[in-house]
Amino acid sequence: MAHPGKHSNEGSEHASIGHPLARLADQNQLDFELEFFGDILKRYVDFVDVLRVMGNLLTLKGRYVDGLQIDRRLVQLRPTDPLSHYNLACSYALLKRPEQALKILRRAVELGYRDFRYMREDRDLESIRHDPRFRQLLREFESR
Repeated sequence: MAHPGKHSNEGSEHASIGHPLARLADQNQLDFELEFFGDILKRYVDFVDVLRVMGNLLTLKGRYVDGLQIDRRLVQLRPTDPLSHYNLACSYALLKRPEQALKILRRAVELGYRDFRYMREDRDLESIRHDPRFRQLLREFESR
């Protein structure tokens, strides 16, 4: 689910609506989805698609440490998946851990992540966007 934050292969289901009641309804939807997908994971702990959704939902909810745990698990399950590494880098960046974020982001790009335009705009990466190593990574791989 694409949203301000983690990148996914799915369309956005959570619209940002300015009305307070709409935000409340959206928040309740997040809580419902977290519970629903959490129950699925209790039975199927390695269900990659559900883990991805949970990681995105936890990030939307601001539960970055929990999201980090999900993203670490996804990288364990899918060690050559560039999107899993990208999302893990986002989790580290959200937690203001630039060394890990940049290292894992580089790995995501080495594995084939190529959405550089999204990477430049992704709010999850805000904490590392002005780091010279981030700009160097983009320069290094965008030309390939």
